[in-house]
Amino acid sequence: MSQTVIVAGTDRSSPRAHRDATWLVAVSAALWGLDGLLRKPLASDLAAGTIVLWEHIIPIVVLAPFLPAAIRAFARLGLRDKAAVVVIGIGSSAVATALFTRAFTIAGSSGDFITPLVLQKLQPVLAIALAVLLLGERLRPRFALYAVPALVGAWLLSFADPLHLSVSELEPALLALGAAALWAVGTVLGRLVSPSVTPRDLTTLRLGFGTVGAFGVVGVTGAPVLPAWGDAVGLVLLALIPGLLALTLYYRALQSTPASRATLGELAFPATAAVIGVLVLGTSLAWSQWVGLAIVAVTVTAMGVREARARHRGPATVDR
Repeated sequence: MSQTVIVAGTDRSSPRAHRDATWLVAVSAALWGLDGLLRKPLASDLAAGTIVLWEHIIPIVVLAPFLPAAIRAFARLGLRDKAAVVVIGIGSSAVATALFTRAFTIAGSSGDFITPLVLQKLQPVLAIALAVLLLGERLRPRFALYAVPALVGAWLLSFADPLHLSVSELEPALLALGAAALWAVGTVLGRLVSPSVTPRDLTTLRLGFGTVGAFGVVGVTGAPVLPAWGDAVGLVLLALIPGLLALTLYYRALQSTPASRATLGELAFPATAAVIGVLVLGTSLAWSQWVGLAIVAVTVTAMGVREARARHRGPATVDR
C-alpha cells in the first residue's frame, strides 16, 4: 500500500512550474481514501498475508517492462544503498502493509474503518524524527509544536473513550502506528538512496523486493497464496486504484505543484476516508474521535506547509 517516491524540486523559472496541479494531488489523495471501501470485502474473505501478496504481485506485473533496468540500477549501488532498498521493499512495503491490513481487519470488526486509515497521517511526523536519528538531520526547534498535538490527536482518534482503554482498541492502533513507522523508515531510507536511484527504478525495486517480503509474510502467517476467484477483481482494483494509479497521479502532480499546496491537497485523503467510513462502511465515531481526526489532519498539514517553506526548492520526499 505504501509507496516511496523521491520528488525533485520544481524549477519555478520554467513554464511548467506555474501550472499548479493541487487538484491532481487531491484526486490522488481521494483515491487513497477509497482504500477502505475496496479493502473491507477483501479483509472479510482473505487473510491479511494473501491481500498483501497480491497488492505487490499485480503492480509488479504492470511494471515488468521496467524491471531489467531497475535490477541493473540496483547492481550498481553500494552495499549501504542496497541494504536500504531491500528494507524499503520488505519492511516499508510488505511488512508495513501486512500490519496495516491486520489493523484494518481488527478495527473493522468493531465497525471502525476510519482510524487505521487516518493514523497513516502521522507518518510525516515519524519520518522527521527518524531522519534526525538515522540521517543526522537537525530537528527544527518548532517540531514539538506539531508532534505533540499530532500525538494527542492520534490518541483521541484511536480510542472511543480515551481515558478508559481496552485491549481490543489498543491492538489495531498499535498495528496501524507500526505500519506508519515502517512507512516513515521507507521515507528516510528513500531520501538516503535518492541521489543514486531514479523514482521509477526505486518504485519498481520496492515492489519487487516487496513481493519477496510478501511471500515471507504468507509463509510466516500461514496465509494461502491463491485467493478465491471471487476476490480477483477486488484485488486488482485495490492494487491499481489506491495503489499504482494514485501513486502515478501523485508523482505527476508533484512535478508542478509546490509542496505546501500539495500538503493541503492531501487533506482529501482523510476527508474521503471519513465520508466513506460513515456513509458506506457504517463506521460510527465518538465526538472525541472526530476531534482527534481534525487535530491530526490540521497539525500534519500545518507541519507540511512549514517544512515546504523552510526547504524552498529543496528535494521533497513523500511516502504514503
